[in-house]
Amino acid sequence: MAIVIIIVLLVIGSLIFHFVSPWWFTPLASNWSSIDDTVNIALWVTGAVFVAVNLFLAFVVFKYRYNKTRRADYQPENSKLESLLTIITSIGVAAMLAPGLYVWGQFIDAPKESAVVEVVGQQWHWSFRLPGPDKKLGKTAIALINEHNPLGINPDDSAGQDDLLITTSELHIPVDIPIKMVLRSKDVLHNFAVPQFRVKMDLVPGSETSLWFKATKTGRFEILCEELCGVAHYTMRSHIIVDSQADYQHWLAQQRSFAQSLAKPLGDIEKGRRLYAACTACHGEQGQGNETMNAPAIAGLSAWYLTRQLTYFQAKVRGSNLNDAPGQQMQAMAGTLPDQEAITNVISYLTSLSVPAIEKQHSKTADLAKGKQLYRTCAYCHGSEGQGNYAMNAPKISGQYPWYIKRQISAYQQGFRGKHQQDLYGNQMRLMSSLLHDEQAIDDVSAYISTLSSISTLSSKK
Repeated sequence: MAIVIIIVLLVIGSLIFHFVSPWWFTPLASNWSSIDDTVNIALWVTGAVFVAVNLFLAFVVFKYRYNKTRRADYQPENSKLESLLTIITSIGVAAMLAPGLYVWGQFIDAPKESAVVEVVGQQWHWSFRLPGPDKKLGKTAIALINEHNPLGINPDDSAGQDDLLITTSELHIPVDIPIKMVLRSKDVLHNFAVPQFRVKMDLVPGSETSLWFKATKTGRFEILCEELCGVAHYTMRSHIIVDSQADYQHWLAQQRSFAQSLAKPLGDIEKGRRLYAACTACHGEQGQGNETMNAPAIAGLSAWYLTRQLTYFQAKVRGSNLNDAPGQQMQAMAGTLPDQEAITNVISYLTSLSVPAIEKQHSKTADLAKGKQLYRTCAYCHGSEGQGNYAMNAPKISGQYPWYIKRQISAYQQGFRGKHQQDLYGNQMRLMSSLLHDEQAIDDVSAYISTLSSISTLSSKK
């Protein structure tokens, strides 16, 4: 009897949990309410089977409980029962599959008037491309992928010259416009998912997949990878911003085309040198950095990374935390650059500097062998030699001081850096830094990174 009561209570408890549970669908923000309906149909079918089977089990346990005067009846076949079960099972399976197949057919058949967005996944980063005024995406090839062409766009294809490359951490789309997402992967299986839009699709290396949706609410929505794609799978996040038409057109006008990305920035090195004079007190005349001033080495860093960091400081994405004194100082200094032209000029000067040989000291207790092992995860983005990776938005870290690398890792772990919602790559680094469980691990990996620079000399200090 106790087993019967437990089974009945299990059924009742499951039903109560289903109807009062706070864990349910996120609020719908697209046209795909039919996906919710399909899921609900599957839940009703499986729920009905769950209740029926378990209540029948409870009935059988109760009715045919042990009785020493009862004898078992053996029936090797029961055609009537088997036919009935086959029919009921077939109806249940059809009730679950038919709506899903119907909705799937709609899900992958985008309307002709849909705007097109290409989504490219790689460990562990999302990239986006939009067609330009010609409304066509240019052809791509894996062999063409390099630092200056991370999506592998064919430069000889005229249709690709005006393609817009989204270099920020966010993709903007207009509200109430059907959007076709063309998906491809550069390495392994990924999965593009936005829960509020009810969209989810695999990215398969060597082929293209697609889906479409129409966002019905403005707002900010997180993009997730829902396919286990490697050790840092959980950091593969981005955002979609759904704008009004006016806001979307304003954002679109600020994006650079593929042709513009290939052109070298035309900064004035002499003007940049004069602007940089205010920076030498901390960073040194050759950009070699200064530990006393908490200033890292900046000579040799890529122009795109320097541009992003200066822009972040100016926009208060970085350097606003009260515990980040050096960051606050840099935020004030970045504010002295009046416009984008000034940023371009000073960066043009910095990239013209020769990378100086600097002496880098690491902790006496650092274990380089353990640091090398820990760095394997970092190498996916920053490169095996710490050379950086433009396609992953990962800066060069070889040639940097161990004390600075340690300070930044600690800042990520403590939330001094990377918490701003617009700092996607900082948020990724916060998650990645959690893999280093103590200060010794930070010392080990920082010390190992310092060995990746062929121009450095190592010494020790306590």
